[in-house]
Amino acid sequence: MRNLSIHKLLMMSVAAIALVALPLSPNRAEAAEGKGKVKVLYHVDGKDPEVAKYALALINKHIEAEGGPENIDVELVVHGPALELFEKDKMDPELKKRFEQIVDKGVHAEMCQVSMKLYNKTLDNLAKGFVATLHPVAVKRIADLQQQGYIYIKP
Repeated sequence: MRNLSIHKLLMMSVAAIALVALPLSPNRAEAAEGKGKVKVLYHVDGKDPEVAKYALALINKHIEAEGGPENIDVELVVHGPALELFEKDKMDPELKKRFEQIVDKGVHAEMCQVSMKLYNKTLDNLAKGFVATLHPVAVKRIADLQQQGYIYIKP
């Protein structure tokens, strides 16, 4: 019985030493040092204003849940019929308020270049805070962000 206890103690010691001695993966190392940020992509493409408002509310809550903008990198990609919801002169007041809140918290909002051409709109026609998508086609931009490790959320 004594040998069994010594054997268990020895195995637990070896396991503990192995855990301490193994290097941390880059992502875990960054998180342990407080340098890693959660990377999230929110995608809005429909014309329902309630869904868009919900998406922006989720973004705001997500930022709060992560402990603030310094802990999260949020990309919002908008395209298709959703473009019309973000026209600055026609924007729903509640949607506008929520959009301004998330932009003020550092959310990077991108509008699809192809959609702007299709709807004959420019960034000047849209709510302040949008930039054109890095790639002209929003779905390509979405795929690129996912490849870069962004978690995809579509409300």
